[in-house]
Order: sequence, then C-alpha cells, then structure tokens
Amino acid sequence: MTEVSSLTGRLLVAAPALADPNFDRAVVLLLDHDEEGSLGVVLNRPTPVGVGDILASWAGLTGEPDVVFQGGPVSLDSALGVAVIPGDEGTSQGSRLRAGGGEEAPIGWRRVHGAICLVDLDAPPELLAAALGSLRIFAGYAGWGPGQLESELADGAWYVVESEPGDVSSPRPENLWRAVLRRQRSELAMIATYPDDPSLN
Repeated sequence: MTEVSSLTGRLLVAAPALADPNFDRAVVLLLDHDEEGSLGVVLNRPTPVGVGDILASWAGLTGEPDVVFQGGPVSLDSALGVAVIPGDEGTSQGSRLRAGGGEEAPIGWRRVHGAICLVDLDAPPELLAAALGSLRIFAGYAGWGPGQLESELADGAWYVVESEPGDVSSPRPENLWRAVLRRQRSELAMIATYPDDPSLN
C-alpha cells in the first residue's frame, strides 16, 4: 500500500453527531481497507431473523443472540460469516487446519486480523465446527469507495479504535457502542456517556 495505511481489523465507532441513520451509534469492524476502498460489517445491529431461518446448517455454531445481524446497507441479500478462531494470533495460527501445515489459506476461512476470520458459508459447517470459537452471520455490509472513508474520518464522523475478539460475539450488542468507547484510555471514554440525543448534552 502506498497512500493508505490499512485499518483492516480495527473498529470504526460512529461519532454521536454522525447523521446517517444507517450508522447511528454503529460499531463497524473493517474487514478490508486499502487504496481501492473499504468494507466492513456493523457489529451492533441484530435483526429479529434467526440464523436457523435462513442458514439452518450454521445455526448451531452461532453465539447468543443467534440471529442474523444487519452488516450494513449494501447487498442486504448476501450473507457474510465472521468468526473468532481461538489460538495464537500470529500468521501461523490455524495451521492445525492446513493440510501439511503449509501457508495456503485453510479451507473454509480467511484471516482478517489476529483471531478474526471471514468464514466461507458455502463450506460444510462440520469442516469448521471444531475450530470456531464464535460465529456471527451478517446480511449485507458497509462499503466505501476509494478515499471515501478517509474523507469521513477527516470530517470526524468516526473514531478508529482497536478491536478485540470479543467484539464480534458480544452477547449484548446493543451495549457495544458504549462498551467500546468506555474501554478507551483517552477522552473517547467520556463520549460513552453522551445521551442518545446529542443535542441534550
């Protein structure tokens, strides 16, 4: 990468004043970020649709709540699986799943950052069941064209913070926005106390 420093694997936390209703109090995990654009999923938008209603074979592998999450406003008819693969977070992690311990990507998943991986939902679930620590299914995703996210960052629409593996599988996603801000060791921790209506602050 030349111009863009990759934010892949980090979180975008919506600033209280971000006006787009798609991203009100959103916490977005960036799955890809380079000079060609960015792609991520919103971690705190559970839907009422159960995973078993649309992907029955994966339902037993998802955590609580076992519902589909709205990953973003783009391609709502497509599904993405994001999982935490326990173990070492280095580049050799998951080698126990690789035939011969080679460096090819293991069948059924691709590492995004640390222990966070994208899961191929077309792969047989039993192939991955033993390796998955947690799994979330997202309908749709959030996408930005070249330079678009950088422009939003410059405008102060998002805070960029480090992700933790537990963010993907938070059992209380409705509290994730405040929880992520609260754990920051900076003035961002104070933003977690903002009222739902910023004009009341």
